[in-house]
Amino acid sequence: MVYECITVRTEAEKIGVVTLNRPKQLNALNDQLMNELGEALAAFDADEKIGCMIVTGSEKAFAAGADIGMMASYTFADVYKGDYITRNWERIRSVRKPVIAAVSGYALGGGCELAMMCDFIIAAD
Repeated sequence: MVYECITVRTEAEKIGVVTLNRPKQLNALNDQLMNELGEALAAFDADEKIGCMIVTGSEKAFAAGADIGMMASYTFADVYKGDYITRNWERIRSVRKPVIAAVSGYALGGGCELAMMCDFIIAAD
C-alpha cells in the first residue's frame, strides 16, 4: 500500500517499522496520518512473520500533537457527530502484538497520547 503521511518498512524480517512522515507539520496528527497508521499497524498485526512493531517520528518531533490547522473550523457538533477523538484511535488500540514508541524530539498533546498507547516507550536523550 502507498502511504502519504507515513513510511513503512520491515527490519530483520520480523519487526514492522512505521515512521510518521509530515516533516513540515512536525508530524502533527491529522485524520489521514491516523488512518494510515491504523492500517499499517493492522497489516503488521495480521502478518505471522511480524513479532512486534515500532512507531517513530523524526529526530526533531515524534509527533507535535493534533493538527490544529485541520481542526480550526470544527464546531462542537462536528467533533461530537464525527467521533473526532476516538474514530481512528480505536483501530490502533486493537493491535495485539507489542508496539514500541521510539520517541525523539517533541511528543506533545496527541503525540504524547500516541506514545502512551504503545506497550513500551523508548525515549532519546
